[in-house]
Amino acid sequence: MWRARMELSRRSLFAGAGAIGLVGLPARGAQAGVGTQAAAQPYGLADFFQPGGTVGVGLSPSGTRIAALQEIGTFEKPHGVIDIIDASDSEGPRRRIDLGEIEIQSIEWASDRRLLVRVFIENRVDGRAPTGSNMRAQDYVIRSRRIVSFDVENGTSTILFNDDRRAMRRNFDLGTVIDLLPNDTDHVLMLARESDGVLGLHKVNINDGTAERIERGNSGTFFWHTQGGVPVLRRDINSRGTMETLYARAQGETEWRFVRRSRVVDAPDFAWVGETERPGVVLVSARAGGEDVEAVRELDLHTLAFGAPMNAREGRDVIYGLTDSAGKYLGAAYYGDRLEYAFAEPALAAHHRALNRFFEDDCDVHLTDVDNSRGRFVAYAIGPREPGSWFFYDSAARVVANIGSRRDLAMERLGASETLKVATRDGATVEAYLTAPPTGRPGPLVVLPHGGPELRDYRAFNRQVQVLAAQGWWVLQANFRGSGGYGLGFAQQGWKRWGDRMQEDIEDAAALAISTKGLDADRVAIMGTSYGGYAALMGAVRRPDLYKAAISICGVGDLIDMLEWEKRQDDTPGAQIVDFWTKRIGDPVADRMMLEAASPRRRAAEIACPILLVHGADDGVVPVVQSHRMRDALRGARKEVEYVEIRDFGHADWEEPQQKVLTERYVALLRRVFA
Repeated sequence: MWRARMELSRRSLFAGAGAIGLVGLPARGAQAGVGTQAAAQPYGLADFFQPGGTVGVGLSPSGTRIAALQEIGTFEKPHGVIDIIDASDSEGPRRRIDLGEIEIQSIEWASDRRLLVRVFIENRVDGRAPTGSNMRAQDYVIRSRRIVSFDVENGTSTILFNDDRRAMRRNFDLGTVIDLLPNDTDHVLMLARESDGVLGLHKVNINDGTAERIERGNSGTFFWHTQGGVPVLRRDINSRGTMETLYARAQGETEWRFVRRSRVVDAPDFAWVGETERPGVVLVSARAGGEDVEAVRELDLHTLAFGAPMNAREGRDVIYGLTDSAGKYLGAAYYGDRLEYAFAEPALAAHHRALNRFFEDDCDVHLTDVDNSRGRFVAYAIGPREPGSWFFYDSAARVVANIGSRRDLAMERLGASETLKVATRDGATVEAYLTAPPTGRPGPLVVLPHGGPELRDYRAFNRQVQVLAAQGWWVLQANFRGSGGYGLGFAQQGWKRWGDRMQEDIEDAAALAISTKGLDADRVAIMGTSYGGYAALMGAVRRPDLYKAAISICGVGDLIDMLEWEKRQDDTPGAQIVDFWTKRIGDPVADRMMLEAASPRRRAAEIACPILLVHGADDGVVPVVQSHRMRDALRGARKEVEYVEIRDFGHADWEEPQQKVLTERYVALLRRVFA
C-alpha cells in the first residue's frame, strides 16, 4: 500500500503552479521493505479475504466535505459507518456516523449537506398460502437495496421512498439514482417499478423521502439519461439482458425515436458521458461511422446524428468520460501504459501528472470526484501492488491525504508486475502483464486468460493474481488478439480464431515469460473464467506438453452447442445475438469443421493434464450444461477431472465465503501438479 509513504510525510508540498511537482517525499526505494523484495514474507491465502476496509469516498460538490464509507464488520455480521471529514483539515478529527449492522454498498453527495448511502436491507416475510391451497408456504427473506439520505449537519436521516409501502413491496431495488439534479438541492431522480413491473422514473425528495413519478417506461425499459432534469435518452433491454436498444427524445418532443442497438456485455460500444450547455446536445462515448476506436462525441437529439470523435486515441478505446460535481465534461479516460486522460481543460493535466508522480508512475490514478471550482479532487489509486486507496488532493493548500483503503495489504508483501511486449509467431505484437511472486525468484507459471473475449486485462491489482503469486508462482495475463480496448480492428483479428490465433498469442506470451525470467517450463498451468475457461480447456487440448493442469470456471466446452443454445435463447429483432456470435465464433453450418476442431469437448481424448471444472447452476451466460458435457467427455476418455457445481449462483457471481473456498481448491490442485 501507499500508506507507508503517507506515514513518512502526511503533508506533501508542491512546487510552483507551473510544474505542480511533488517534493519532500521519499523515493520508492527508500520505503521500508521496498528494494528488499527477496526478504518479503508473502501473505497467506486467508489474508486476501479479510472483511472490512473502505468501500467508497465522496467529495461534496463545493469541495468542503469528504465522506468515507467504511465496513467494520464481518461477512456474517456486516457493520457500516461513515466518517465525515472537513476538507480544510483533511488529516484532522473525523466525525463518525454509525449505520449499525447493515450491509453497505456505496456513497455519494446529493448536496453539500445531504449524503446518500446505498445499503442492503433484509426483511423476513411470513409465508402465505398459494392461491387455491390450504398449505402454508415457507417463510423467506427478501434482500432489497435502498438509499438512506443523511443530513450531516443535524444528524437526521430518511429512507428514500420510505412512505410508499407499495413501491417497497414490488421493488427489490430502490437504490438507483440517475440524476443528482445539481441545480435542485432537495431532489434526485430515481428508478422504481410499477405494480405491472414496468419501470418508472421518480422525482424523490431527499429530505423526507417522498416520491412523485414523472416518467413511465415500457416493458423493457431499464434506465434513462437526463438533460436539465428532463429524460432525453431511454435504454430498453431484452429479456435475457444481453442487448439494449437506445431511444432519444429532445426536450419539447413527445415521441421516443430509435437511435441504435448495442451489446450490454461482451462487446459494449456505447455509454453516456454527460450533458452539454446546448439544449438537445449530449455527450456519449460510441463507435460510429465505421471508426476503429470508441471515442467521446456529441449526440444531437433532434437529428440523432453523432458528432466527430473528440480526443480519439489510435488503437485505444475510451474507457469513460470524466465530469465534475455539476456534470460538466472534463475529459476522457484511456488506457496506455497506465490510465491516462485527454482533458478538455488543459490545466487539469498538470494535476494528474503530479498525482501520477506521487505514485511513481506505478498506479492508475482515477479522478473519482472533482469539485465545481476544480481545486479539490478525490483520486482512487490502484496498481499491481496497490489494492485500491482513496486520496484527497487540495491543489491550493498543497495537501495530499490518504482517506481510506480497500484492503489492508502492504505493497512490499505483494508481487510486482511488468508489461511485456510479445512478438507473436505471425509478426504481430500484443501486450501481456507478468506478475512475480513477492520473493521474485523463478518458479512455476500460471497462465490466466481473461473473459469476454472482447474485454481486456489491466496492469492493476487483481486478487486472483496476487493469491497465486503469494504461493511462489508467476502469473501471466495476455491481451491476445480478439481482446477489447484496442479498437475494433484488434478485436476482429480474433473473430473466428478462437481455436488457433487467440490461443497462439497466449502461448507466445507464455514462451516469452519463461525464457526472459528463467521460469520452470515443466511447471505451467492455465486457468480462467468464461472465455478464459474456454481458453484453459483449449490450451490443454493444444499443448499437452506445456500445461500440467487446467481450471475452467463457467467455461465453454463446445462451440457448436453454445451457438445452438444462443439461437434458441435469442429474443432480439432479426436474431442479432446469433449474428453477433456467428461473426465472432463461426457459422455452425459453413464453419462446422473449424468449430469442431476448436471445441475442447470434442477433443477430450487429447488432454493429458488434470482438469477442474467449476460452474454456477443458474448461469445465464454460459449454460451449466457446457461443463456437464465437458465432464462427461473427459470421463468417457478416462481423463482426470473434478467437477464443482455451485447451487443458486450464476456466472461466477459467488459470494466472498464461497469464493475463498473455491480459491483454496484451485491452489490445492496447482500445488499438487507443481510439486
